[in-house]
Amino acid sequence: MHTVSVLAFDGMSPFELGSVVEVFGLPRPELDVPWYDLRVCSLERGPLRAVGGFTLRTDHDLDDFASADTVMVVAVPDVHGDVPSPVIEALHRARARGARIVSICSGAFALAAAGLLDGREATTHWRHAGVLQARYPRIRVTPDVLYVDGDDVLTGAGSAAGLDLCLHLVRKDHGARIANTVARRLVVPPHRDGGQAQFVSAAVPEPAADDPIARSITWALANLAAPITVADLARQAGLSPRTFIRRFNAQTGTSPLRWVVHQRIMASLPLLENGTLPIERIGAQVGFATPATFRHHFTRTMKTPPSAYARQWRTN
Repeated sequence: MHTVSVLAFDGMSPFELGSVVEVFGLPRPELDVPWYDLRVCSLERGPLRAVGGFTLRTDHDLDDFASADTVMVVAVPDVHGDVPSPVIEALHRARARGARIVSICSGAFALAAAGLLDGREATTHWRHAGVLQARYPRIRVTPDVLYVDGDDVLTGAGSAAGLDLCLHLVRKDHGARIANTVARRLVVPPHRDGGQAQFVSAAVPEPAADDPIARSITWALANLAAPITVADLARQAGLSPRTFIRRFNAQTGTSPLRWVVHQRIMASLPLLENGTLPIERIGAQVGFATPATFRHHFTRTMKTPPSAYARQWRTN
């Protein structure tokens, strides 16, 4: 069973912690895969106060935190302050063991203080990005994405983007089918890729007849195997291409064609994991014109070629 540890502290906001608990701590026997063993850990002993006027008590300490397979820091008390040395030491121990290290929101400051983000691309909540870059200039801070997957070290933006990163971890561990099932149980919008903008003017749209952008999305998802242009999407929305691009970007935080490419990659994952179709046929089935185009976009998105991804799941 894959162990996940997450650090709680006195005075923390419960949202990001709750997202981790919801994804990794809730038993899911109906999925028929080995689920996670979640440990909520803390440096302090005794009850921890949370924003909102309640307290929580943890059963695990920093030794448990450092010994998990995935180690998560979802916030720090003060982005301008020092991270306690025992927490830094625990992160070093976890890294030395080969644990996967993850931060959400201001938790990136703990990873940065431990030197785990030096020379890497990383993100945090957009409000804290400038402070993170100024305090730790060896990090390449990317302030406008949902999360950055550095394979063994991952960083996420704030608040709801933490759910995107948690679901991304489930997808890496258990595949697209399981991650999509968990997303449906959480009643969250369709998967958002890590490169989407943190700040958008509206929520990711759910299919709705009276929303032109959502209407075009519904049509595109039903026609991924066919050629799709911006003009096609705009026609479905009943908008001019220029207006459609502007409104699509405002509502989703990404461009129409980038969104289409990402949806095609996501649609290919269950087919690759199933292992019954040649990769060339999978690419064509999800709408890529040539195998080379499929390999190019898949490798750029997933950081591994489709053949290696399929081989990994066959091995698993």
